Amino acid sequence: MASDRAPTLVAVPNLSEGRDDAVIERLAGSVAPAQLLDVHADADHDRSVYTLTAAQGELAGGLLSLARAAREEIDLANHSGLHPFVGALDVMPVVYLDEARRGAACAEALAAAGRIGAELELPVILYGELATRPERVERADLRRGGWRALAQRIADGELAPDFGPRRADPRAGVVLATARAPLVAFNVDLVCDDLELAQRIAAEIRESGGGLAGVRAIGLRLDARGRAQVSTNVHDHRATPLAEIVAAVRARAEVAEAELVGLAPEAAFDGFPADVRLRGFSSERHVLENALRSVA
Repeated sequence: MASDRAPTLVAVPNLSEGRDDAVIERLAGSVAPAQLLDVHADADHDRSVYTLTAAQGELAGGLLSLARAAREEIDLANHSGLHPFVGALDVMPVVYLDEARRGAACAEALAAAGRIGAELELPVILYGELATRPERVERADLRRGGWRALAQRIADGELAPDFGPRRADPRAGVVLATARAPLVAFNVDLVCDDLELAQRIAAEIRESGGGLAGVRAIGLRLDARGRAQVSTNVHDHRATPLAEIVAAVRARAEVAEAELVGLAPEAAFDGFPADVRLRGFSSERHVLENALRSVA
């Protein structure tokens, strides 16, 4: 017999604040009725990744509450991080853990986007699997030129938001929303601070450059740590586990340590090298299956 229980979903909203601990904490306290699994803040990126979970029908309310708090707490005019962004609540992916929950995740992402557009009067653009036009599929295309460039495209009528007003909020910008399978955000720090080397490695290992399947990558310099970093998004962790990314970077430069941003499925860690430190990692908190069991 099929269960009447609403499916459990996960959301991984990214917010454009990674330096002010008090603000990060207040944002973390704003996610009810969803439950908070993890917060990953990065000062160099000036960005925090929140991992939330709730049943279908409740997660949208948590995302709405977080979007409201982000609009009040964050002013994009004061943002200076390395990571590309277009909004205070920059991206709002709802994650389905298996194909059986894909429809529920899509519905919940659309519900949250609609409420944020209507109740908070913030423009919301659907990307990825929910994109309404081909040119909206890739986040990079929407972020090109920064949030002011996207605001101008909206103001000129070149691009109409899917929800909310046809103008960007002067403080909070634009929200990008989608539903997707788990994506792993994973960074590899080099021993050196050579930005050009990190950028070259990123270009060689990303899928678009003929590198690893499902991998997006950029090279950055982290002034706070005095290192260069290869920052990746892994769209298919079964095709490319994190160990392969470490091996690809190691073949080109000496690696200091690695970093998981948010949570990742257990399978992503298959074969991960024991001699590479994962900064701040806890299997109880950062392996997705373990974290979900802790709140079941």
